[in-house]
Amino acid sequence: MNEFIETIYKGVTIGILVSAPMGPIMMLCIQRTLSKGHWHGFFTGAGAALSDIVYAGIACLGISFITNFITEHQTPLRIIGSLLLLAYGLYIFLSNPTERIQKPKAGSNNTFTQDSITAFFITFSNPVNIILFPALIAQLNFVSPEQKLLTGLLGLSSILVTALLWWFGISFVIGKLRKAFSLRGLWIMNRVVGAIIIILSIVGLIYKPVLD
Repeated sequence: MNEFIETIYKGVTIGILVSAPMGPIMMLCIQRTLSKGHWHGFFTGAGAALSDIVYAGIACLGISFITNFITEHQTPLRIIGSLLLLAYGLYIFLSNPTERIQKPKAGSNNTFTQDSITAFFITFSNPVNIILFPALIAQLNFVSPEQKLLTGLLGLSSILVTALLWWFGISFVIGKLRKAFSLRGLWIMNRVVGAIIIILSIVGLIYKPVLD
């Protein structure tokens, strides 16, 4: 029982550490929550959480050929992710959020899916994660050779659940604040968030992480 509790604690810690930083996904979550509502922000975070759990699973299982593939192709992955982020940043900067403030329509699940997919690929195409997860897992001694499969699955589940709860909380709070924004306030926030995402994408194109 103590092993399970310790594993859950470590999973919660990793889930918070990988979700909390104010990065491009946080910016996307804020922008989509303000312009389209709470659930759009949550599904954006959920897409990022799914990407994180894939990286965590790779790190835990030690799937060397996948790790090597990501490492060897870090440059194209970084460029693709940065260009995707740049395009979306420009789209946000140039768009008028007030045109999309409306009640959810039938079939909006398709948009939720799109929110998740774009966030998943933006997060997954960041090769820095291939350093982050092994580092966190090694630092916290998250897995060990004698660990049971059930314990490992419990750990990964705790990372995913923590990340999903984090994004639900963030989007919920921002959604409540959304009512306090005037139309001009939303327009200004759109420009600010779009500009930050554009800057982050340019940094991603210029900066070359060392994964060796």
